Amino acid sequence: MKTRIFFDYLGITIGSFLIALALAVFLVPNRIAAGGVVGLATVIFYLTTFPIGITMLIINIPLFLTGLKIMGAGFGIRTIYGIISLSIFTDFLQPRMTALTNDLLLASIYGGILGGIGLGLVFRSRGTTGGTDMIASLVNHYTGITVGEGLLMADGIVVVLAGIFFNLEVALYAAITIFIQSQTIDIVQEGLNVKKGVLIISNKPDQITQMVVDNLNRSTTEFAAKGGYSCEEKKVLLCIISRSEVSELKKAVTDIDQDAFVIINDVHEVLGEGFTEIME
Repeated sequence: MKTRIFFDYLGITIGSFLIALALAVFLVPNRIAAGGVVGLATVIFYLTTFPIGITMLIINIPLFLTGLKIMGAGFGIRTIYGIISLSIFTDFLQPRMTALTNDLLLASIYGGILGGIGLGLVFRSRGTTGGTDMIASLVNHYTGITVGEGLLMADGIVVVLAGIFFNLEVALYAAITIFIQSQTIDIVQEGLNVKKGVLIISNKPDQITQMVVDNLNRSTTEFAAKGGYSCEEKKVLLCIISRSEVSELKKAVTDIDQDAFVIINDVHEVLGEGFTEIME
């Protein structure tokens, strides 16, 4: 338990640093207001020269109180830590770093990737850095919408403001950053090691299960089903395999039952025996 807590806070710290670094070397120097409280603070910075970190801290106070009330003290402690860490890192790095590129497209792409990795680490560590990412976490908690999708929706307002106070071109680049960031967040949280979930409907389920066990060293789960048209009782097999095993499975199923109905879907994360260990 203590080890997990340590790694949670380490992840929030590293993630906050990466977000601040993305702001300092890619986004802020190029006036890319990439949504949320960070983007709003960027707009305010260029209008008033008020430090971005302090601005984020001030704006996050009411959002934090809302999150604390809904999600509980554990969420609140991690959120306080994330908010303060990001604010400190941002105000430390931003005046001391220079832009790595003045090309708006490169800045929007790499700023989105670096910031997305940072936010993904924070979310994976069960924390937030406040702002719309905290709102997105709350939406994810209650609706199941991915955090990346939640951020994409919530950040649209700030892009509009950037277009009003800066110009339309910069706002369009900010939209690119937000999209790339949202996709990167989901990759960090769900992983790159995509598995395949296979549903097999066949009149020879026992033979197919035995083939999966013998040839692929996997197992299957059986579900009782009934054909909607034929009204026949069926067995549906569920099997999780790697991408490299898909061709072998399809050929073997066809050899056993040419009339089998096979559905193959991407599975972004598999927890449990034979796959990723479940973390408490």
